[in-house]
Amino acid sequence: MAGSSSRNGSPSRAFRASPEDDESIISTRGMEAFGRKVTTTAGQLLGGPLADSHYQAAMSDLHKQLRRPNLQRSVFSFAKTTPTDLVRSKLSTSEIQYRALTYLPDELLANIPDDENTYSLFQGFQAMLPENSPDSKRHRRRISRGRKLLEDDKSESETPPTIGKLKREKNTLNHQLEMMSIRKNMASSEIHEIDNKIANLNSMRRIVLERLAGLEQEEALLEHDILDVENRLEDAQEQLDDAEAFALAAKEEGALDKPDDPAMDASFMSESIYEKLPSANNTPTRPKRHKTIRRKSMPILHEHFEPGSMIREIQAHNDTITAMDFDVPFGTMVTSALDDTVRVWDMNAGRCIGLLEGHTASVRTLQVEDNIVATGSMDATIRLWDLSKARYEPLDNRINKNVDEDEDPLAFGNPEDEEFEPPLGSMADCPLFTLEAHVDEVTALHFRGDTLISGSADKTLRQWDLEKGRCVQTLDVMWAAAQASATMGSSEGAWRQTGRLPDASADFVGAVQVFEAALACGTADGMVRLWDLRSGQVHRSLVGHTGPVTCLQFDDVHLVTGSADRSIRIWDLRTGAIHDAYAYDSPITSMMFDNRRIVSAAGEDVVKVYDKLDGRHWDCGSGVTAEEDGRTPAIVERVRIKDGYLTEGRRDGKVGIWTS
Repeated sequence: MAGSSSRNGSPSRAFRASPEDDESIISTRGMEAFGRKVTTTAGQLLGGPLADSHYQAAMSDLHKQLRRPNLQRSVFSFAKTTPTDLVRSKLSTSEIQYRALTYLPDELLANIPDDENTYSLFQGFQAMLPENSPDSKRHRRRISRGRKLLEDDKSESETPPTIGKLKREKNTLNHQLEMMSIRKNMASSEIHEIDNKIANLNSMRRIVLERLAGLEQEEALLEHDILDVENRLEDAQEQLDDAEAFALAAKEEGALDKPDDPAMDASFMSESIYEKLPSANNTPTRPKRHKTIRRKSMPILHEHFEPGSMIREIQAHNDTITAMDFDVPFGTMVTSALDDTVRVWDMNAGRCIGLLEGHTASVRTLQVEDNIVATGSMDATIRLWDLSKARYEPLDNRINKNVDEDEDPLAFGNPEDEEFEPPLGSMADCPLFTLEAHVDEVTALHFRGDTLISGSADKTLRQWDLEKGRCVQTLDVMWAAAQASATMGSSEGAWRQTGRLPDASADFVGAVQVFEAALACGTADGMVRLWDLRSGQVHRSLVGHTGPVTCLQFDDVHLVTGSADRSIRIWDLRTGAIHDAYAYDSPITSMMFDNRRIVSAAGEDVVKVYDKLDGRHWDCGSGVTAEEDGRTPAIVERVRIKDGYLTEGRRDGKVGIWTS
């Protein structure tokens, strides 16, 4: 009975709830005691009649425990507890958060990408561990020199290596070879992963570029709407001013009107008949001059394309392009050709705005600066135009019309698109005035502010005041060369022959550029002369070209010149020395540079580009892929570049627009 009481007492002690386990559903010791009872019950069922007393004692003890209020409350509480509360009672908040974050849905687990790695993560980790090489022994305990000498003598006196040692060395080398293979595979996998990331980034870049193109199109439409509202606002303001003036005039006439005096009435009638006193009704209305089409925000899409990407190609003329210029990227471009026409283009839409009519011969040189255009012609005249007076709707073919939603915003132009004829009379109000003083064709001009410099085949340079519209100074190139020769006693500034046969296509004055009182001029003798407009004298002559100078441009430090001697030279304006030079296969006909690149036309079907930052030369234009496309592009005659926006004019009258 003592044993029985001992056995009976142990379960009761096991199931007795301690103060700290009152809130728990079932304690660990209780679960162990309950397991023993079940085992005893199973043993009784399998043991036969000999274990009846033991079974009865166990069952009575189990019934006593089940009747305990604490156990019953625990069982009822466990039955009423939800699974969520059960998990929360057994797990801490941090563990629940960790399990929630590391939970993966079935959809994600079903779409696990295939891993092309042939080695496991553990193998890769093992391969990256440092080997037990001799170099790794440097951190071991240092031994004395004498001991090292004794060990060396001992190793020399030892017998040849055994087979076991050779096998171990072979296994070590094979292991190293296997680890090297794993490292190679890991490096190859990293390269493939990087390639995939690059492909994904390129796809994302394409999407963002399309979005940027769409934004710029919407921006152009919005600017056009703003311009239209501003024009209507000006018209309304003019009508309001005219109405106020008319009301004031009518009031004054009513106050001065005296019908009793027929003589006075006849006098007013007579003066009105002969228009001595203009009446309010007969007052001529001012012509409507709408604002110019100027971009308030600069397009930046071309800056994100690969250099050498074509934006648009325009069949501008039917003959060789002789001159071209534009104000800003995607702005207004003016071109002239041997077909005796001067055309104005909207570069954003790729359409001709109108024709500048007035010259009686082909235009050889022109410049676009904001709204003002200056053109120099073979008829020896210079004409000034104001493009702000042009009557043109840049987007009239798209406003209030349905646009295909599938249209690619990046498709700048299609050569097969229908050509739009410029509206008649769109440039009728653009002419400002004509400058007439040269006696031969004008071959070069440049203006800045109110000063314009023109060079002509009559061997003179003329300075014009654009405010007054007249010539204020004439510079004789031959006289200046003779003066320089007589003053210096040398041939540095004298006129010299280039050693070439006379070229009919070489202009006497190839290029000019003015900045305040400084003037640079390149002539047919290969000389580049720097003039001081205040004194009318040559300040310095740059000697180096062996052919006619056809183009030049300078900034604060350098002056770049292109010549028919097939070279481009960069001069240091501070010293007058040659800073750098580049040789080409054909004469240079046109050249221009911006902050980063120097572009030139060198008698080929491509534009020669020199990147000043990278120090490399490369080609841009249709001729780059001409052989692959089976085409033969025409020779490039004129080039212009601003902010990486490149335009080229060819002999077949086409104008190409590229990113550089």
